[in-house]
Amino acid sequence: MDVLEEPMSSQICLGYLLCRVADTIEDAGHISPESQANLLRTFDAALNPASNETMNKFRAAVDGWLPPSVDRSADWSVVAQSPTIWATFTNQPESVQTAVIPLVREMVDGMTMFVERYADTGGLRINDRSELEQYCYYAAGTVGRLITNLLTRGNVSQKRAQRLYDTADEFGLLLQMVNVSKDVYDDYTEENNVYLPAEWLADEGIDQESILRTDNREPAANVVERTASYAGTFLDDAQAYIKAMPLTHGNTMAAWSIPYLLGVGTIRELHTRPEDALTESGVKISRREVIAVMEAASTADRNAIGELRETIATKPYHQALD
Repeated sequence: MDVLEEPMSSQICLGYLLCRVADTIEDAGHISPESQANLLRTFDAALNPASNETMNKFRAAVDGWLPPSVDRSADWSVVAQSPTIWATFTNQPESVQTAVIPLVREMVDGMTMFVERYADTGGLRINDRSELEQYCYYAAGTVGRLITNLLTRGNVSQKRAQRLYDTADEFGLLLQMVNVSKDVYDDYTEENNVYLPAEWLADEGIDQESILRTDNREPAANVVERTASYAGTFLDDAQAYIKAMPLTHGNTMAAWSIPYLLGVGTIRELHTRPEDALTESGVKISRREVIAVMEAASTADRNAIGELRETIATKPYHQALD
């Protein structure tokens, strides 16, 4: 967001913060599933222009679940400041509110559904590829559509708008599927969630509760790599989405090509060392590569994205420059 320009920078930032509120509630391991669902419904009602519920009511409902201010993470600080964020957002033009609110509410509705679906297990346990894609849509595909709603206001041709809407889901799915692939250890140990599909794990002879056992490292790593490969199937459409973006309302190519190209690099690393996703060390690309990618993307035009993708897919970008 720091490479966007105004007014898009503020609009995307506020939309993102509203999404973070819902995501933080959904991920909260110290809140029972029933209470999570109730909080998400209260938040949704506060977002609903046709409802009399207020964001202050949501803030009061969540107050007892907030960590002490001295121990509060950035995410929980966002939750604590939700009335201020909402008040700032409602000062945005009506076209912005219309573009953002329905997609945030769809995300909240999807998260509520998943929390209730897995209430008995105390955490998500994705069953198959279809359910994985459904979850990733609610978590990030909705964000792709939110961005597209903002981008297609004003003088955008019908053909370009349709191209964006045809590929918006895939842009979000790519980024979320990369997260699912690389964050297996943290998702299980910190949030009690397993996104690696049970069917894929069963193909390797293991179950979801034993994915971190050292004696299951190889079969679990095979599923990590399989999930990363599935993430890779969204690369083409995500690239087409970025190339079709209008650079209006303060939008910039770098704002979206950077996470896209970092996703390409992460998929590369997941194929190289999938077992690291099952350990505390995790799978990350190096800081040197992140900096090199950001520098390249900051000056690259839309036609250079494909070449950058091909380079990053084969080796760390900073090494390719040597």
